[in-house]
Order: sequence, then C-alpha cells, then structure tokens
Amino acid sequence: MRAARQFTHLFAVVLWVAAALAFWGAWHDPASGMATLGLAILGVIAVNGAFSFWQERRAEEAVAALKAILPRQATVLRDGAAQRLPIEALVPGDVVLVQEGDDVPADCRLLEAATLRVNVATVTGESMPRSRTPAPSEEDDPLAARCLLLAGTSVVSGAGRALVFATGMSTEFGKIVHLTQAAGEPSSP
Repeated sequence: MRAARQFTHLFAVVLWVAAALAFWGAWHDPASGMATLGLAILGVIAVNGAFSFWQERRAEEAVAALKAILPRQATVLRDGAAQRLPIEALVPGDVVLVQEGDDVPADCRLLEAATLRVNVATVTGESMPRSRTPAPSEEDDPLAARCLLLAGTSVVSGAGRALVFATGMSTEFGKIVHLTQAAGEPSSP
C-alpha cells in the first residue's frame, strides 16, 4: 500500500496521463518518437516512486530510533512511595526520581539535586555532560535551562527529584520527533 501511494499522488497522475498521451500519439504516428517519450516518462515515474518510498521508509526508521531512546519505565513518587511505572503512565505533576544511569522519561523541573550531571547530546548535540541544579534559571530556552531535565537525556552522575511538566510529544524531545516526522519533500519546481 505504501509503495502504491508513491505512484498515485498528483504529480505521478500527471505523469501517467503524459505517458498515456505519448503512447496514444505513437499509436497514431509511429514514426514520431512518442513511444520513446512515453517509455522515458514511465522511467521517471518508476524512479520517483522508488525514491519517495525509500525516503519515507528512512524517515519512519529515524522516528522509531528516536523513540527507542526513551526509557520504558520510571521511578515515580505516588502515594508517598517510590514506584516503577511505565512512562506512558506519567502525567504532569508527577514527581520522578532519577539517579546515575537513568534515562530522563519526561521534561521535568528539578526540585532536589545532588551533584547531578546530565548527558544532553540527544537534544542539544553537546558532547559534554552538563550539571543541573534546582536553583531557578534565567534562561528562556528550555534546552539551556540548568534547572530542567529533558526527556531523552541521561543522568551521568548524581541523583535528583523532579516535577514532571511535559510528557510524550509535548516534550522538547517530542518536538524533535515531530520535526522528523513532518520533514517532507519540498514541492517540485
């Protein structure tokens, strides 16, 4: 089905019509060379469809790889006790506990931190771990705010307690995933 879509969008339909007209012209005047033109148009349809299918598949693989970075479970304080829950159960307002080796499951505001350092390469591209502190930050950009833990990052050292304010596709990481999914082909001139 996905492959078939690549051969039935508006541009492809226009090419199918052009190929049909070329073959119709060749049938009426075999010496005109229109059959060669028709074959060339069919070649363009095949190459365009194959390339579009390949590009769409690579984009889907990229999205799947980005989603695989997120943890499956998180330690959450609920009813005064620490519980391991699937990240799908997290909601804004939950308090998560993170420690060395944990992946951050959602965008959170730090409440407490003990020598907390986080690898933020997945969201900022920075290769060096960054320290995080519960002290208020004057940064407007969540990627630069030292008081935030962002989904998709990982705790390199220390431990902390943080308040969830965004989950799933509402996180900064989710925005990156959305951009990857929305990256489409520019219109052909």
